Amino acid sequence: MKIASFNINGIKARMNALSDWLSAAQPDLVVLQEIKTVDEGFPATHFEDMGYNVLTHGQKSFNGVAVLSKLPLEDQMRSLPGDDADEQARYIEATVVGDRAVRIAGLYLPNGNPAPGPKYDYKLAWMERLRLRAAELLATEMPVVMLGDFNIIPQPRDAAEPGEWVKDALFLPESRAAFRRIAAQGWTDALRNADPFGQRGPFTFWDFQAGAWRRDNGIRIDHLMLSPQAADIVKSSGVDKEVRAGEKPSDHVPVWVDLAA
Repeated sequence: MKIASFNINGIKARMNALSDWLSAAQPDLVVLQEIKTVDEGFPATHFEDMGYNVLTHGQKSFNGVAVLSKLPLEDQMRSLPGDDADEQARYIEATVVGDRAVRIAGLYLPNGNPAPGPKYDYKLAWMERLRLRAAELLATEMPVVMLGDFNIIPQPRDAAEPGEWVKDALFLPESRAAFRRIAAQGWTDALRNADPFGQRGPFTFWDFQAGAWRRDNGIRIDHLMLSPQAADIVKSSGVDKEVRAGEKPSDHVPVWVDLAA
């Protein structure tokens, strides 16, 4: 079962790029971030015609997450527990059943800039809510993939120029510590686990400004976190970097993991 994450930075702007990638990569399931539309505005019929079941949690002009799955989606959840007043569309969950059931938790974690400030406070509070939910998911003892745009640069090797990010919410010590508290519950970072001793990258985001793509000045902020039961059945994982060179690309590229599921 090939499970992917892709921050598309606006479904209306990336329809062709997303469709081309789906046709080429053939993921069984993909979690999307920044769809930037309400549920009714998402082109569900187009993707259903491509063979996908569609689940969305949208928001007008901002944020928004979705799941496209070739297999039925069960036990759906469209918000992160812990704050009933939170109206931002950043989290989605469902169970997909192939040869075995896999729980999918898709997220678009807050950016947090400028920091310090209320946006950074929201980021850290959201991460604490995620930590609590992540513990509940682990307690199910089923294969779980928690994936998406975490807006966290975990280590210096995850940035081409770490010094450029030292005052950014993505790389501040408090942000990285919050990410480590989640990982320390027992989650495996699929991309890092595939290359534990690498010195640089792989990157998943390149800013549209200052020639970042041309200079490969990227960062890794899109992550695939696996429960122990999911980590036990990994076949491979990777980053589809070539998508960034296509027509009207997102500033992110897809990341994926293939499970024996």
